[in-house]
Amino acid sequence: MLSYHFDLLMLKKLFENISPPKFYAFSCIIIPWSFAASLLLIFYGIYQGLFVVPPDYQQGEAFRIIYVHVPSAWLSLLAYSVLFVTSIISLIWKIKVFEVITISSAKIGALFTFLALVTGSIWGKPMWGTWWVWDARLTSELILFFVYLSIIFLYGAFDDVRKGSKAASILAIIGFVNIPIIHFSVEWWNTLHQGPSVMKFDTPSIATEMLFPLLYTSLGFTFYYITAVLMSARNMIIYRERNSQWVNSI
Repeated sequence: MLSYHFDLLMLKKLFENISPPKFYAFSCIIIPWSFAASLLLIFYGIYQGLFVVPPDYQQGEAFRIIYVHVPSAWLSLLAYSVLFVTSIISLIWKIKVFEVITISSAKIGALFTFLALVTGSIWGKPMWGTWWVWDARLTSELILFFVYLSIIFLYGAFDDVRKGSKAASILAIIGFVNIPIIHFSVEWWNTLHQGPSVMKFDTPSIATEMLFPLLYTSLGFTFYYITAVLMSARNMIIYRERNSQWVNSI
């Protein structure tokens, strides 16, 4: 028990050292590198996926949308996992940096969730013969999009940003119950959506020549997510701290 409390105190001290000025300086260093990495990986992965990888023997050319759809779906879950953790931290220790990261991650996560839904519909038309079905995976992903929007709108509904952050964080924690449902929906229910082909306990079921471009684009999308969240959070920090001496000295 003593060790547990000591660990919590160490975490609190670590988080409290992440002040707005330090976060601003850190983001200014990371953003150019992460953005450059995202461009290189996305362009290389998309080029390989569109012009080098052969057509799928069942889906033909239509399968190539996976190089946008799969990374978008992955980021929709990653972004929510990040805001779930930052929501817990901001609720317990009320640290400004984690409050703005929560909302920034919600905004970028909503964007990727919308992109996953749109590209999934485009992919579903030639595969299923329809743009949309109330499939367990699709429905739970649509719910995730509405949860993201609810978090963003709830945050903006308060004049006091600290109250808005608290309310949004509580909703984000409650909404996390949908994440395992999305991930395991293709295993728990008989769905039209195909099962996992990359993130599996055994070897991936996707061909190697198709897998590596997908990994490149997924990593590139992840670096873009990092870039976008840091840029959004940095702008929010500057706005919230606009009357502070350190902001005026930038």
